[in-house]
Formats: sequence, C-alpha cells, structure tokens
Amino acid sequence: MTPGNLGSSILQMLGVVVHNDPRTGLLHTWGSAMTHHPHVHMIVPGGGIALGGSRWISSRPAFLLPVRVLGKLFRRPFLTRLVALHDAGRLSFFGTLAHLTERQTFLRHLAPVREKRWVVYAKPPFAGPEAVLAYLSRYTHRVAISNRRLIAFDETGVTFRYKDYRRDGADQQQIMTLGPDEFIRRFLLHVLPRGFHRIRHYGLLTGSARKASLALARELLDVATPPDPRNSDEPEGFRPPCRCCGGRMIIIETFERWRQPRGPPNATATNREGWP
Repeated sequence: MTPGNLGSSILQMLGVVVHNDPRTGLLHTWGSAMTHHPHVHMIVPGGGIALGGSRWISSRPAFLLPVRVLGKLFRRPFLTRLVALHDAGRLSFFGTLAHLTERQTFLRHLAPVREKRWVVYAKPPFAGPEAVLAYLSRYTHRVAISNRRLIAFDETGVTFRYKDYRRDGADQQQIMTLGPDEFIRRFLLHVLPRGFHRIRHYGLLTGSARKASLALARELLDVATPPDPRNSDEPEGFRPPCRCCGGRMIIIETFERWRQPRGPPNATATNREGWP
C-alpha cells in the first residue's frame, strides 16, 4: 500500500472532503541493530482546505479517527495489492517459502490474516507534535547508524550500542559486535537505490504548489508567516560565540551546502630540528 493510499484512508475516516490533502511520508528501513525493517512514517494533519478553498476543515479537538475502523480499512486494500503483486510476478520466495510461488498456496497462506484484527496504535505523543517532528527529523539525512553509537572498530569487527526493545528499563541498552563484512552488509541494506526518495510530499506540500498552498492554509488558520531566516537582524560582521569558551569565533571560510571545504595549501613540512 502506498503512502498516498494510507493518507487517503485516514482522510476518509476523518469524514471530510478536502482539496489536495497535505501529508508527508518518510521512509525508514532500519532497526536499532541495523536489521532490515522497512516502514513508512506518515505525517498527516487533522484537516485540510475545503474544495472551494474558502475554509479549513479540522477534525474534532480530541479525536482524529476511529482506530478499529482504520485497521479494517487498511487491511483490505493492503491484501488486495499484495495479491496483485503476486499475480504480476513481482514477489519472490526462497528456501522454505518457495512453495508460496503457487497462487492457491499463497492465497491459503493469506486466509488467516484476513480474519485477524489489525491493530492501529494511536495515542497523543507525551511531548506534543513538536517532539514527533524532532524525532523524525533525525532520520531524514542519516543512514542506519550515527557516529555516537560506535564504540570501537578494528580489522576483527565493529562494536556499537543498540536498543533491545524486548527488554525493559536500563537493560534496553545493549552492545553488539559484528564482523566487518556483516557490518557493511547491514549498512548497505539501507542505502536507497537510484531513483528512490526517502521523503515524499503530497497534496498541498508538493513542490510546484507548496508556497501558494501553505500561504492559503496560514490565511485560513489565521497563522502568521514564520520569519525568513535569510532576513536576519544580526549586524554585518557578527561573530557568534564559541559554545565551549564563550569567545567570539572568526569565520575563516564559507562553502556551499554539500561541498567539501577547501583543503589546506600543500606546503613542505618544517624541520624543527634546526630551530634554536
């Protein structure tokens, strides 16, 4: 099921008809131990712009959608599309699952799933929506593991911290050591193929109409436009303080985004032995 279908299902549950419903999908493929765990985080606001563009339609303040109904609504199209992928020959099965290549066997395998109640976990975040966005922002330009989780590495393996969610409390923090080949294999599982996008925007947030659509949404919601960070009130020649010593820092070079800084000039090393 695509993120667009999921967003449409949620908006159908909202019981509103909106124009270009806004939503953002973030592809996340790894677990804490860098295993393959593909899933999509969807950011869906509680409302949207009415078809006439004259008002913003919001959900009820303390209620977004009935989660049990959403589970049923999601189950049917998900399984329908899964069978369609099987019929198109786009699913591969190996080893002990090779017998699922036969269509009737595959349908019998799915039959119990159609009877199960699919659980939709939905509850307000403890720290509000800002905390959710801060959490997701850590995955937008990072792949699999951050440097701070690395403990040691050498020719025998890589040691890093991970969370074991089957444990409770402080026991969740565990340490794992993987051989170099296995560490590289797990890391490369999460490098997206060419043409894949980790983040996709839909509806009001699509690139071509985003600026005008957000301006209309802010007008309908009576929300002020956020200040442009490029129009800073800082005086020319402003030098930010160092977070360590408090002294004023001096800018020695400015380079464009995604560009590497210029390396130091090639100079012959000084022989200090001849110094007085």
